[in-house]
Amino acid sequence: MTRSTSQVGLGPLGTLAIAAWLASTSTLAGQAPTTTELVSGTTALLQAVSAPSETVVWVSGHEGAVLKSEDGGETWTRRSVPSLDSLQFRDIHAFDAQTAVILSAGPGAQSRVYRSEDGGGTWSLSWMNEEPEGFYDCLDFWDGRRGIAYGDAIEGGLRVLLTDDGGRTWSVVPPDRLPPAAGSEGGFAASGTCVTARPGGQAWIATGAGDRPRVLRTTDYGATWSASDVPLVSGEAAGAITIGFSSDDVGFVLGGDLAQADAYTDNVARSTDGGRTWVLKTPPTFAGAVYGSVLSGSPVRLVAAGPGGLAMSGDEAETWSLLDNRSFWAVGGVPDVAWAVGPEGRILKLEWNDQGRSGSF
Repeated sequence: MTRSTSQVGLGPLGTLAIAAWLASTSTLAGQAPTTTELVSGTTALLQAVSAPSETVVWVSGHEGAVLKSEDGGETWTRRSVPSLDSLQFRDIHAFDAQTAVILSAGPGAQSRVYRSEDGGGTWSLSWMNEEPEGFYDCLDFWDGRRGIAYGDAIEGGLRVLLTDDGGRTWSVVPPDRLPPAAGSEGGFAASGTCVTARPGGQAWIATGAGDRPRVLRTTDYGATWSASDVPLVSGEAAGAITIGFSSDDVGFVLGGDLAQADAYTDNVARSTDGGRTWVLKTPPTFAGAVYGSVLSGSPVRLVAAGPGGLAMSGDEAETWSLLDNRSFWAVGGVPDVAWAVGPEGRILKLEWNDQGRSGSF
């Protein structure tokens, strides 16, 4: 989404608390990943990651970029259609090496969904936004058939799309089946992780730029919805940006204020009751907003990505370790392998050796 910026205060953490956790240099013994710089073959800004397995990885971004690897990222093949090189593919969901769905974000007709069934060789347009004021931000799938996409509010009504045929066709959820929008509420099309879905019908949407940050929640594949406030920094360009759950109960929502690139704000919260209530946690060890995140394991391993860097917590966002100080927009993967992407075609592979962990991204 595109919003004007505003200044927001530091919040209740305070400078003393920030100094304390910034002083920590712990690498979370036994949990720090091995990192490998990968060659993507593009200089485009990459904004989304989807990995059906440890070997098959898809990423997408600006300039119509869609890349695929079938060897864990050692080599990449561009799978985008030349006629779509003006679009910004800010989210991607891959089912396997052959089938994937991509979302282009932008105002009006620039918000579209495409699907490929031949490994990205060709793409079919399955939905195009017909509302000039509409702007869609992210998508996810519960399974091979049922999926969801989220867009900014229009005239007080939230926008959610549903599919039950693997993304071939989409329908708009009637706004009266959703909570009223909190002002100019919307999502941030930063990493494709402003919505997350879990098998069984649960899904959560992270919102911002409205009267207050919220998490929208469904337990029945999008048929009905509820909303919960989250204690993150708020403002015209602030709020909840990325969300993930490691179980039906435990999840994290992260975000920040895009207008304060050098500030440490209240930008991480945790839920232990399926997103009904949220408790503020410690921010990552890089300044500015968190654009993307991914988590897995028991206890949870949480990785946060943003223009200020890449950081990891192995203790439920009590403390963090800085993994990289360069700009990243998104991170995603499978339990013991992840890929972080960002500007100039940057892709960094993260690998953990603690194979005994359970859970999935």
